[in-house]
Amino acid sequence: MSNITITLKPGKDQSLQRFHPWVFSGAIARMSSEPQEGDVVDILSTQGYFLARGHYQIGSIAVRVLTFDKDEAIDQDYYTRRIGEAFRLRKDVGLVDNKETTAYRLIFGEGDSLPGLVVDVYETTAVMQTHSVGMWMDRQKIETALKSVMGDRLKAIYNKSEGTLPYKAGLNPVNSYVYKAADWAEVKEAKENGLIFAPDWEKGQKTGFFVDQRENRALIERYAKGKRVCNMFCYTGGFSLFALRGGAELVHSVDSSERAIELTRHNVERNFPGDNRHDAFAEDAFHYMEHATQKYDLMVLDPPAFAKHVSVLKNALKGYRRLNAKAMQIIEPGGLLFTFSCSQVVSKEDFRTMVFTAATMAHRRVSILHQLTQPADHPINIYHPEGEYLKGLVLRVY
Repeated sequence: MSNITITLKPGKDQSLQRFHPWVFSGAIARMSSEPQEGDVVDILSTQGYFLARGHYQIGSIAVRVLTFDKDEAIDQDYYTRRIGEAFRLRKDVGLVDNKETTAYRLIFGEGDSLPGLVVDVYETTAVMQTHSVGMWMDRQKIETALKSVMGDRLKAIYNKSEGTLPYKAGLNPVNSYVYKAADWAEVKEAKENGLIFAPDWEKGQKTGFFVDQRENRALIERYAKGKRVCNMFCYTGGFSLFALRGGAELVHSVDSSERAIELTRHNVERNFPGDNRHDAFAEDAFHYMEHATQKYDLMVLDPPAFAKHVSVLKNALKGYRRLNAKAMQIIEPGGLLFTFSCSQVVSKEDFRTMVFTAATMAHRRVSILHQLTQPADHPINIYHPEGEYLKGLVLRVY
């Protein structure tokens, strides 16, 4: 049991009774003492009985729950058990020791009952991001557990938490390698369904690559043959590569970042040297579509999160509508639109309504062919629906 207890206000224990892993600051009645950010605290009902144990933090979400079992200590064994469970799941879905796909998410926060922690694996390197002070404070236990669970498969651990921890916590983290095996050699390449990518975990976005679109990129390959394809917000060109392998007539990759275009060109040349079907443009998406002279048979819209907070949801949906409507206007009749939102605060209903409105704005007849989501290495805790962040639709636009 933790030395620090937090007692909830009357009626504020209902979400914990349903095993939701967050305690909001407004639900707290009193604390036995003043916890430091990152401390392990016990949550008690108004009547004083144990509800949960988790990491305390300053902010709207005051506690991220680690366990609902009063007998489970948050120690080294805890992290080894949790990470072991996560590893076995990835093994069961065929992502461990897979020679054709060597990039996957090993830890997905609440989805793996480790809120505040993300770990992606690229070949033999694990890239770790801590999103809470508690996980940062426990980072050595996490590193030890990763080495114990993965064994010789793991040659290096890179902690990339500079941009993910609360700024006001004053932790001053530095992105760095925290473990290198004696036989480790730095090779920044990984495979996805046989194609080779160059994830840049030191300077790139997130952990260096967006592994969550793996199955949706494979779907593009099925539809790409003979088509003129436009991949908006291409980042490292993932969708572009699968379209090329699927036999696309031409592929245009667009991103506002010059660095992203460099990465895309590198990945295309690595897999399809000298292939003149591909071209890439460093340009704003709206500007590109507004001035496009090329019509496309297949378009991909995979923008960054327009809405990270509920307060900006309304404006974000306007942006999504405008983007989708413009894309529908430049798709050839009978063409396909792969459209996504990775904003957690945009619900599936919001997303579909937005697409409906965009279709009416574009005056196009539209049918839904596929409803897409994140893959199995991004599991959704059934008690934490917020974890279902990736939403996608494949549309036929007439």
